[in-house]
Amino acid sequence: MKHKKIIFIITSLFFLNGCFQSTALLGPAITGMTTGSMYEASLSYGAGSILRNQTGQSTVEYITQLLEPVNKEKNEKIKIDFIELVEKRVKLTRKKLFPEIN
Repeated sequence: MKHKKIIFIITSLFFLNGCFQSTALLGPAITGMTTGSMYEASLSYGAGSILRNQTGQSTVEYITQLLEPVNKEKNEKIKIDFIELVEKRVKLTRKKLFPEIN
C-alpha cells in the first residue's frame, strides 16, 4: 500500500509539473533552505518583487544596466591606449626599417 502511494505521488508530480509556476519562488526557496531563515527568504522575495514592479527588470538585469556605463568607459580607455601603443610601435618599426626617411 505504501509503495502504491509513493508511485502515485511521483507519477502525479511528473504529469502535473507544468500546472504552476515554480520559478518565481525558486530563489527565495533556495535562500530559505540554505540559510534556514524565513526572514531572509521573505526579504529576498519582497525586494525582487518590488524591483520587478518598479523597473520591470529582474535584479540581475538591473545591476547589469547600472554597471554597463562603467564597463563602456573602461573599454574606451583600453581602446585608446591600444591605438596609441600600436601607433608608437609602427613609428619605431618604420625608423628601424627606413632610417634614411626620418
